[in-house]
Amino acid sequence: MGQLRADAFDRFVASRWSALLHLARLLTGGDRYRAEDLLQEALVKLWFAWPKVAEQAPEAYVRKVLARAAARSARRRWWGEHPVDQLPDPPKVGDETAAVDERTRLEAMLALLPARQRAAVVLRYYQDLPELQVAEVLGCPVGTARSLTARGIARLRQLLAEAVEPVE
Repeated sequence: MGQLRADAFDRFVASRWSALLHLARLLTGGDRYRAEDLLQEALVKLWFAWPKVAEQAPEAYVRKVLARAAARSARRRWWGEHPVDQLPDPPKVGDETAAVDERTRLEAMLALLPARQRAAVVLRYYQDLPELQVAEVLGCPVGTARSLTARGIARLRQLLAEAVEPVE
């Protein structure tokens, strides 16, 4: 019985790892290391709840744990680590990375949103969840989820408009 549980859990994690890590990364404002820690924490909780949620909606369970853990984590002032990023080489002329650059720019702007607004925007527009599910995941009324999403989108538009680089 225990081996079947472990096999089913392993299959779920293997099939959904990439998508869940990307969600965690968006929820943490692009910080890959915090996202990995967050996902690890969520998967540990899923392991213990696996017998209850395996046949229902394990991904919804993990999504809820991730969103709540990201909000909790964002309230902390210090995580004990300060990773330093090195700037990559500038893109070469003719390099087809415009889509990646735009996605990176959007992730950077998402990181500037408050944690609950970021979570609402990511759950609503990246995960394509209906407002009711966004509210359930965030643990708030539907009106609050709508408000968080609307404010987050408005702030993103403002940030993206301010960040437009002048043409040389």
